[in-house]
Parts: sequence; structure tokens; C-alpha cells
Amino acid sequence: MQSTRLTKLILLGLVLGVCLGLLIFNSFPQHAAAFATTAELLPGIFLRLIKMIIAPLVFSTLVVGIAKMGDLGTVGRVGLKAFGWFMFASLISLTLGLLLVNLFKPGTALHIPLPDAAAHGEVAAGGLSLNDFIGHTFPESIADAMARNQILQIVVFSLFFGAATAALGERARALVDVLDAVSHIMLKVTSYVMLFAPLAVFGALAATVAKQGLGVLQVYGVFMGEFYFALLVLWGVLAALGGLFIGRRVLQLLRSVRDPLLLAFSTASSEAAYPKTLEQLERFGCSNRIASFVLPVGYSFNLDGSMMYCTFASLFIAQAYGIHLSAGQQILMLAILMLTSKGMAGVPRASLVVIAATLPQFGIPEGGLVLLLGIDHFLDMGRSATNVVGNSVAVAVVSRWEGELR
Repeated sequence: MQSTRLTKLILLGLVLGVCLGLLIFNSFPQHAAAFATTAELLPGIFLRLIKMIIAPLVFSTLVVGIAKMGDLGTVGRVGLKAFGWFMFASLISLTLGLLLVNLFKPGTALHIPLPDAAAHGEVAAGGLSLNDFIGHTFPESIADAMARNQILQIVVFSLFFGAATAALGERARALVDVLDAVSHIMLKVTSYVMLFAPLAVFGALAATVAKQGLGVLQVYGVFMGEFYFALLVLWGVLAALGGLFIGRRVLQLLRSVRDPLLLAFSTASSEAAYPKTLEQLERFGCSNRIASFVLPVGYSFNLDGSMMYCTFASLFIAQAYGIHLSAGQQILMLAILMLTSKGMAGVPRASLVVIAATLPQFGIPEGGLVLLLGIDHFLDMGRSATNVVGNSVAVAVVSRWEGELR
């Protein structure tokens, strides 16, 4: 009942936000910037509250989950299964994006002036650097990692901490009980923070539409429509793959995560949906120790919506410039994106950064990113929702493999 009410309120906030944003954009354009700045306070507050929850929630649930597994052999087995699924899902996402963008060719139908080849937009490219990968993976300080909400770094520390806790056995039992209580307290805090979600959705959509209107959707309508169709195809593929292991319960799984899915879509943030996703997966029947281990790792290595966007957007820009890439070059691009996307985990606007790093390697002007910046928020809504779907299926499948799906 409470979940249904929250869903309705979020949808109401979304509709009202779009309507008010359109009113400001059309009737009071001179006040649009000031209105958007004020409206953005609502999602800003909400995302800060979510970030307040993530570090203690990830740490406490992951340590308790590892401690309950009992030995490093079990942790290693679950980790290998999870990473195997992540790599397979990433390959599926990238390949599907590659195939569909070649089928639709949205860039060839673009009838707007192309940016200067020397333009770089607002996104700085980041090369495939081993130092960058290490810097985003291994923390110098757990306090710093928690302060900056670097989920992957928190996961690495939690793995060591949890393994040490499991090794101590009964001597660490009291600490495990405390952290178990902390995790339940943070989930309760999550339920309080979620009460603010409809207002956050209202503010986010009102601000975006007030600044840009919906005209930008018409200009890029073909590209956006085809990309969202591609995301729906990916949802179907992920659900079908999940159904091979959990059967028809995969439909129940998608219904169970509709609130975090809608939240991620409305706020264009996968991170905003993390606490609620974890809660709903456990209610669905996934093992607490599996969910608390696989989900945070998946947030760094299994962003299926972002994966698809990397190939789709990169080739869209190439098509817009009339640059033809051979099948071999496209396969090489897929392989590079498979690596760079993992190394860029935790970077703000990671998808655009990864694309910016990839384009010059194939002679595609980096300035083509300008074509995407105006609609990136609307595209990010679909990417974020897809990331929730992909990680939810991953947790359910690994739970089934471990025989711990109720």
C-alpha cells in the first residue's frame, strides 16, 4: 500500500514538474533561469540526503553479508559468479547498442549545424589510464572514500574488513550485531528520506523543462526515440536472461523494483535508487548477504544502460559527421569501451567522459559531444532506470545460483 502510494506521488510530481516547467518556459522566459535555480534546490537536497545514507549503508550491509558467509572461499565464489554475470551483461549491452545504432542510423538524419571539429564541449576526455583505474578502485583513506561516496573504494575496504571479521569468528560477533543494527537503522532512515522523493522529482523536471523546454526533444526526437526503444529491447533481453534462471519470477522482480526504477528515472540518478533497490530486492526474496555484496559492486561494474549509451552515442556522433567505421573498427571500439567504462567507475557524468576518451581514437571530432549535452539529462533518465533493472536481475540470478532465493 505504502509503495503504491509513493509510486503515484512520484508520477504526480513528474507530471506537475513538466507542466510547471512548460508554463515558466512559455509564459515567463525572463524568469526561467532564476526559477530553475530555485527548483533545483529540491532534487539537490534529496540527493544530498541519499548520499548521506549510501556510505554507512554499503559498509554495514557488505561487512555483515561477508561475515555471515563465513569464509573467504564463499566470498570468492560469489564474487566470481557476480563478475561473470557483469561482464556478460556489459558485453550484451554494448553489442546491442552497436547493432541497433547501425540499424537505425539516427545520426544520418540529423539536420542541425554540426559543431566545429575543434570544439570540446563541457566534458574533458579521460584516457584509458591504469593510474586512473587504481585511483578510483583502491582508497588511500576510508574516511575520504566515504566523504566522497566512492562506492567502489568503500566496497574494497569493506571486503577486507568483512573478511577479517569473518576470520575472527565469535570474537567479532558483537561488532557484526552492531553493524547489522546499523544497516537496519539506515534502511529505516531511507524510508524517511523517500517521503521527500516526489518533491525532488517535481523540482528536477520543473527546472529542466523551464530552462530547455520540450522543443529540444523535437529536434532530437528520432535519436531519443530510437535510444529509448533500444533500452526497452535491452530490458527485454535482461529479463529473458534472468528468466532462464529464476523463471517467471523475473516479472515479479521487475514489479518489486518499480519504485527505485521510477526514482532513478525521475531524478536521472542510479545512486538515488540504491537504498530503495537494496530494500526491495530483500523483500523480493534475495538473500541479504548476496544482495548487500553484489549490488554495490554492480553499481561500479554493471551499469548496463550506460554501457549501451556508450556505443549508441559514439556511433551516432560518427554518423552525424558522415564518418564511416568498418566492422573491425566498431568491434575495436566495443572492446575499448568495455575496458574504459570499467576504469571510469565513480567519475561524474561517466558516460560522457568515456565517450570523450573514445572518439579521438577513431578520428571522430570530440566536439560532437556538443550534440548530446542539451539532451543528456533526458537520456540519463533512461540510462539510470536501466542500470537499476540490470543490477536487480544480477542480484536475483546470483542469489539463485547460490540457492538463496526465497
